[in-house]
Amino acid sequence: MHITVMGTGYVGLVVGAGLADFGLIVTCVDIDKDKINSLAEGKIPIFEPGLQDLVRRNVERRRLSFSTDIKHSIRNSLVIFVAVGTDMRQDGVADLSQIWSAADLIADSMEEYKVVVVKSSVPVGTAASLNARMRQSLSSRSPGTGASEFDVVSNPEFLREGSAVEDFFHPNRIVIGTASERAVAIAKDIYRPLYLIETPFVFTTWESAELTKYAANAFLALKVSFVNELANLCDAVGPNADVHVIAHSLGLDRRIGPKFLHPGPGFGGYCFPKDTRALIEAARSYGEEFRTVEAAVAVNDRQFLRVVDKVRKGLESLEGKVVAILGLSFKMNTDDVRESRSVKICEALLAENCSLRLFDPAGMAQARRVLKGDRVTFCSDSDEAVEGSDAVVIGTEWNEFRNLDLRRVKEHMRGDLLVDARNIFDIAKAKSVGFRYYGMGRGGGEQKVPALEQTAAENVLATTE
Repeated sequence: MHITVMGTGYVGLVVGAGLADFGLIVTCVDIDKDKINSLAEGKIPIFEPGLQDLVRRNVERRRLSFSTDIKHSIRNSLVIFVAVGTDMRQDGVADLSQIWSAADLIADSMEEYKVVVVKSSVPVGTAASLNARMRQSLSSRSPGTGASEFDVVSNPEFLREGSAVEDFFHPNRIVIGTASERAVAIAKDIYRPLYLIETPFVFTTWESAELTKYAANAFLALKVSFVNELANLCDAVGPNADVHVIAHSLGLDRRIGPKFLHPGPGFGGYCFPKDTRALIEAARSYGEEFRTVEAAVAVNDRQFLRVVDKVRKGLESLEGKVVAILGLSFKMNTDDVRESRSVKICEALLAENCSLRLFDPAGMAQARRVLKGDRVTFCSDSDEAVEGSDAVVIGTEWNEFRNLDLRRVKEHMRGDLLVDARNIFDIAKAKSVGFRYYGMGRGGGEQKVPALEQTAAENVLATTE
């Protein structure tokens, strides 16, 4: 089976390489010639564990290729996966311009029956609109100029950045939204290797499939914001209230589970912020309010200020201080800094005239694009970053930070403040080497974000809302 994957971003590249590894013949297409040439040379534009080897293996076996000749690839393929970007507009609504461009290209290129699989995260109603758009386009053709038969499938992705390759080959479920039995049969053929490992399949409508994607991310976002508010309450109660113990107890409840019950500076990245806001806007478009998700977003928008406030309290004044930030990507095992809470912490500290020394194992190139100025120093490793600093902030939970020699870190610093925004360290161990340790909901150095005082950090929040 020949397959075209439209879009060579995060989703398109992982899905294309994964499908090729199933034994299918896959062409990933994009309008960006430089990107396609780079991929053809084996250069992967994103950091994702296992992806480089996956792409290389399937290119060598001639099952995976890259092209800018989109029409030719569509004509030669039975199935077209649409994995183009659906970025969030300033009003929170998903930008579907690339989806419509893809639909028009497919309709214009068709010469026989096609299955159009919408893999991008899209608002409810998109598959129906795409179907109507393509049918209208095809109906305007002159007789005999090409096929007019196709089916649309909504097949949302549930890939986690940092674990995307593993998620592709061992998914929790595969959701197939379509009313066409023919398209269902083809989808089953595509995903046959996952049937063999007893992956659950859900066959449903376009609308249910589309809502499933947003619902999953929104529900996980609710858990993150809930545990962060719980951590804030523990801070207010005092050192005898430990959010780790409480979250562990919650996670043992099989109705709840332990995942996404880890307090920190809030969720970031591409999916959660975009999908939660898109779900809110979708509800509004139907005359409804999604108040629980609105509350989760509101909590998340302010959570990074808790970290800034801990630094401020620990240093008494931020003016002229040097702060080392370890970790800039929105989570470990990715170079993605989009909506990163660590980056927002950096911006807030810069607004209060701090100097920053920064290090991330993978996200340095991406961070350089957004964090600039004379008071920003990008360092080659953790040792260089902490040198001469008044405080160290753990912004991302990379494993290499968990194993830092805290005694050596303390010796290289000028000050003694450790703000563990990811709760990766043992409190007693950190204190035993001379640190003043501030965690998230773990006791010690806690103080609420000022409710009335308009700090420079608050101004940073105001400019991003």
